[in-house]
Amino acid sequence: MSETNPAAAAAVSAEAAPHRYTAAVAAEIEARWQDFWDAEGTYEAPNPSGDLAGEPEEAAKPKKFIMDMFPYPSGAGLHVGHPLGYIATDVFARFQRMTGHNVLHTLGFDAFGLPAEQYAVQTGTHPRVSTEANIENMKVQLRRLGLGHDKRRSFATIDPDYYKWTQWIFLQIFNSWYDDEARKARPISELIDLFETGERAVPGHTRAWSELSTAEQADVLGEFRLAYASDAPVNWCPGLGTVLANEEVTADGRSERGNFPVFKAKLRQWNMRITAYADRLLDDLDALDWPEAIKLQQRNWIGRSEGARVDFPIDGESITVFTTRPDTLFGATYMVLAPEHPLVEKFTPDTWPQGTHQVWTGGHATPAEAVAAYRAQAASKSDVERQAEAKDKTGVFIGAYATNPVNGERIPVFIADYVLMGYGTGAIMAVPAGDQRDFEFARAFELPIRCIVEPTDGRGTDTSTWEDAFASYDARIINSSNDGISLDGLGVVDAKARITEWLEREGVGEGTVNFRLRDWLFSRQRYWGEPFPIVYDEDGVAHALPESMLPLELPEVEDYSPRTFDPDDADTQPETPLSRNEEWSNVTLDLGDGRGPRRYRRETNTMPNWAGSCWYELRYLDPHNSEKLVDPAIERYWMGPREGMPHGGVDLYIGGAEHAVLHLLYARFWSKVLYDLGHISSAEPFHKLYNQGMIQAYVYRDSRGIAVPAAEVEERDGAYSYQGEKVTRLLGKMGKSLKNAVTPDEICAEYGADTLRLYEMAMGPLDVSRPWDTRAVVGQFRLLQRLWRNVVDETTGEVTVVDTEDAAIDVDTLRALHKAIDGVRQDLEGMRFNTAIAKVTELNNHLTKAGGPVPRSVAEALVLLVAPLAPHIAEELWRKLGHTDSVVHRDFPVADPAYVVDETVTCVVQIKGKVKARLEVPPSISEEELEKVALADEKVVSALAGAGIRKVIVRAPKLVNIVTA
Repeated sequence: MSETNPAAAAAVSAEAAPHRYTAAVAAEIEARWQDFWDAEGTYEAPNPSGDLAGEPEEAAKPKKFIMDMFPYPSGAGLHVGHPLGYIATDVFARFQRMTGHNVLHTLGFDAFGLPAEQYAVQTGTHPRVSTEANIENMKVQLRRLGLGHDKRRSFATIDPDYYKWTQWIFLQIFNSWYDDEARKARPISELIDLFETGERAVPGHTRAWSELSTAEQADVLGEFRLAYASDAPVNWCPGLGTVLANEEVTADGRSERGNFPVFKAKLRQWNMRITAYADRLLDDLDALDWPEAIKLQQRNWIGRSEGARVDFPIDGESITVFTTRPDTLFGATYMVLAPEHPLVEKFTPDTWPQGTHQVWTGGHATPAEAVAAYRAQAASKSDVERQAEAKDKTGVFIGAYATNPVNGERIPVFIADYVLMGYGTGAIMAVPAGDQRDFEFARAFELPIRCIVEPTDGRGTDTSTWEDAFASYDARIINSSNDGISLDGLGVVDAKARITEWLEREGVGEGTVNFRLRDWLFSRQRYWGEPFPIVYDEDGVAHALPESMLPLELPEVEDYSPRTFDPDDADTQPETPLSRNEEWSNVTLDLGDGRGPRRYRRETNTMPNWAGSCWYELRYLDPHNSEKLVDPAIERYWMGPREGMPHGGVDLYIGGAEHAVLHLLYARFWSKVLYDLGHISSAEPFHKLYNQGMIQAYVYRDSRGIAVPAAEVEERDGAYSYQGEKVTRLLGKMGKSLKNAVTPDEICAEYGADTLRLYEMAMGPLDVSRPWDTRAVVGQFRLLQRLWRNVVDETTGEVTVVDTEDAAIDVDTLRALHKAIDGVRQDLEGMRFNTAIAKVTELNNHLTKAGGPVPRSVAEALVLLVAPLAPHIAEELWRKLGHTDSVVHRDFPVADPAYVVDETVTCVVQIKGKVKARLEVPPSISEEELEKVALADEKVVSALAGAGIRKVIVRAPKLVNIVTA
């Protein structure tokens, strides 16, 4: 909002005070110290080998690896909400350097992905050109904030030297399988050895491994590889021309980016077998120092549940279901398959069985017509919509019956959209008496409802009178017996155990664990992403490129866009930009496998934008290594396990909570594979995670609901107007589209970077969202001006501090100083930056009010306290105080305990709960001594007036409570 600029007003008085700290002075100081830091390599963190050779002091320091989540270099640049986390990690990193740590802190750029590609489509500019320009612009903005990054270690995911190793990691995953017995990934070559020697049977084949064709062997290995291609249901978005991972689809079934409809389709795609690691991903969360809310999201997303798999015979084969309640098997009166289940077509007959209920057919002449029509209907709904508790249940009978294995009953098989292929087996046994969705479906389709759990709410066992299902884990099982087993009278736990044992004995099921987690869809039909290092031979068999052929670089193409379609047309197929480049797609290569040069077709999908951010913490460690992913000694030093960090990882990782089940889960999976294969010592990428809040801003809208420029809105008497028209105000996100974005460049120009840093850190606790208020920034600017005046004479520019022995400094100042040192140290360690600034402000105000020159030792300590928060002014004042070194590696001040503890504290004395006296007592006073002092106090004696004392409750040093008789 428009207002007079205090910084500009300060500049007007520059003639009267030529050495006042103004925006212009701040700009000159900040630019000069940023140049100094770059020239001196101030923030370069030495590695344990090479860099640390001959540097025993550095080698002896404890390490601290501090990271921000990867920024994406947007063309719009940064607004003031973006650097919140970057400033926080910088403050923390600076504090750690000053407390004796070897700190690695740097920042790269996550630069592949859809935004750059869409911009290229719109403008005809190559994505690399626009992305690299955006990176350079962002680097300038970040540098202006004075961030202490080791710039030698910075990179972008689009650098071929970087994505060479992204491709290399993909090949490690492709060439691995998960050994359930060893609970780890192993090279696929070891599985082939087991097949060749006969030590492990070849699944699905009676012939020996050597007798299988290359294509047959590839199909077998594809069932084990941790990276594999398969025909599977995917989220197809015609409007974007690409498939999406589940996590990229919104709750209402639309694309997270672009808001296009998303449909279910069956396509051949690359997947990551993240499900193999479900148990370890769950178990290892316990040792991580993460917010409980993020851990809970991951646990819920992985979704571990115990139950049983049960086979329902049908036409000489079987449909397998997973259920957490096998004790209710006797109540299963029908089955439901997901509409996209691969067995639907197999078991759908040509005609309706005799006696088929009309309501089951959906009015169609044949089962095939009914199934096709219902599948088309279901494909237009999102998973969330399909799971919604709608009263009207839809579905259709496929024309086939399965057999309930516990009682031999023939039960009809339906398809219905409330069953998802992505959970369990994509099939359920429906127990309408115990599940509300099944109950409503059974009522709608006139299906039997059999009571198998005795109701405890008085409704009785006649289900025809029920209005809803009855589900309980604390009731007896009834109506559940056959010639070989009876569950009647058992509780749920005992009944589950007994029926599971029976299923295994009869060979029709087994106890098992199921997960909600699905394998990670890893293909994108885009240009601007990492090419897969995979080629296909004439038989369609996938072959890995040898490491010598990496990186496989993106070719130049004229048309960057995947083919997009009518957003509502589900009957379409992807066409990728790379597939249109015939020269690149079809090649003759010698893969070094002894078969010589052969013709191959390249994979023309690209990797998702998540690929590059799955491992970037490792590249920061050893960014210029062209021979290895990372030097093992370097990786162990920065990320290896140690006390309190059993899985290793980054010491501090700050970023948004929105990545809980995307980036964070994917990165954990990649780390575990690399750990299993012996490439790294850290089984987890990030030991400590901290989620910063969001900087919000007011959005002003006119009568049409259109956002108007926030900076031009005027406030008068609590109302807001824009160009004379009344507008409404709501707190929301900050962004260019909402016309409320404030750039860091603007604030730096008006006040300086140190002021911006202080304001963002002082707005509130780091993990809480807070509204931006440009008018409030001036408060931190004035703090820096007062700090400057306490050291520098504004008229002469001379340093005003005096050399005074500590013994000659007044006690109140020493007490204020050491309390500030103690408090700021604790606050910075705990990332309570707002309260640290409050304590610095309190000390600075004390010195201002005290008047007279500030003792040198106090001024120097104050400058060092400020250094992590406002490094430019700290460097300048430190130099003016006569030092030739940088504050960056100076020791952080240490408080003298004698001045931290108050000389006295106030003790409240109560009689019958009412305050009768206040006593000033030493903090260390004992309970016995405090009781004597309180009972001897004149006011207490007067208030007691001779009454007998029944009990004295003492809480030294602050409370004495006297209970009279």
